[in-house]
Amino acid sequence: MEVNSYFDGGLLQYIGWVILGFLVTVCTLGICYPWSVTMVYGWKVNHTVIEGRRLRFTGSAVGLFGNWIKWWFFTIITLGIYGFWVFISIYKWKTKHTKFAK
Repeated sequence: MEVNSYFDGGLLQYIGWVILGFLVTVCTLGICYPWSVTMVYGWKVNHTVIEGRRLRFTGSAVGLFGNWIKWWFFTIITLGIYGFWVFISIYKWKTKHTKFAK
């Protein structure tokens, strides 16, 4: 018995979300980057089905914003060195907030 895994999002939707996220990030000088991350990643996850079970992203921009400020602060005081860990920290945060829909 084969269970399907698939992605049901469309290219035009993706392009729209990425452009919107980019514009918001640029216009706010990076302050709203957490909103952009949660918006684009949420779209990807919410359109993904693994072994017949749809995924849901439960993270919020407000939830990521506190971490983003902390990571930004540590990057500044370590003269950019902590920046290498920020990518991993964001990935861990995304994974923590990715669940199977009920």
